[in-house]
Amino acid sequence: MKSLTLSGAGHDITIGTGHPLTVMAGLNVLESRDLAMRICEHLKTVCDRLGLPYVFKASFDKANRSSINSYRGPGLEEGLRILADVKAEFGVPVVTDYHTPEQAAPVAEVAEIVQVPAFLCRQTDLVVAGAEAVIARGGWLHVKKAQFLAPWDCKNIVTKVAEVTGDKRNPTILCERGASFGYNNLVVDMLGIPAMKALDVPVTIDATHAVQLPGADPRTSGGSTGGRREGVSIIAQSAIAAGADGVFLEFHEEPDKALCDGPSCLDLQTAEPLLARLKAIHEIVSKA
Repeated sequence: MKSLTLSGAGHDITIGTGHPLTVMAGLNVLESRDLAMRICEHLKTVCDRLGLPYVFKASFDKANRSSINSYRGPGLEEGLRILADVKAEFGVPVVTDYHTPEQAAPVAEVAEIVQVPAFLCRQTDLVVAGAEAVIARGGWLHVKKAQFLAPWDCKNIVTKVAEVTGDKRNPTILCERGASFGYNNLVVDMLGIPAMKALDVPVTIDATHAVQLPGADPRTSGGSTGGRREGVSIIAQSAIAAGADGVFLEFHEEPDKALCDGPSCLDLQTAEPLLARLKAIHEIVSKA
């Protein structure tokens, strides 16, 4: 399976078989500049100590919300400004998602890794715009596999990007984040990890969103998404054991007070022991 390399000021990251576990971690959604700075500083320090390549992640807008009253974020302009400040301060690449084709180019000017949300991964115009934007700037396209999509059907996504890039490298990374199972529930089929890697692209695991209970937060009577925070580490460890090349995680200083998806995100203080375990598993798998 091929690997992808991301080079820039202060970072040089390669994701894929035979390379260190890539960590994409941060906040679910930007709440404030100061909080983003503190989260990034802590996670970068942990990853530096563990020798793991680190990418800061946070959304500027959460367009897919259960309720119209749910917190969405600071928006495109202010959100990209905060992400640019984080990059400048800590010298790390960033990943964030976009929701319309028109957003792809401005997002790629700031984010080295442009992310296609799961529910939008079959939107051809969106995928094409993202592919064009990252190819123009040497970035990666991180595509979340939809909850309704079989792992092997991601071939169509990879093919769409290849049609855009032609003879150039295919910048696609696929991300597993669970499949709908009945009502208000998700499950992760670990056989999907090698199935997606068979498409000759790196694969990550979004262990945070994989433990969501869509539309099932008892605190809001279904007005927001619930979650099983205790399952994040189990999903992450299992996916790394199954061959995932990277992990996608969300942290907060006070998870229960997070403005979005608090039931699924982890306490920031748990980052180091969890990432240390994931690194150890990844190294064992890589040597097998």
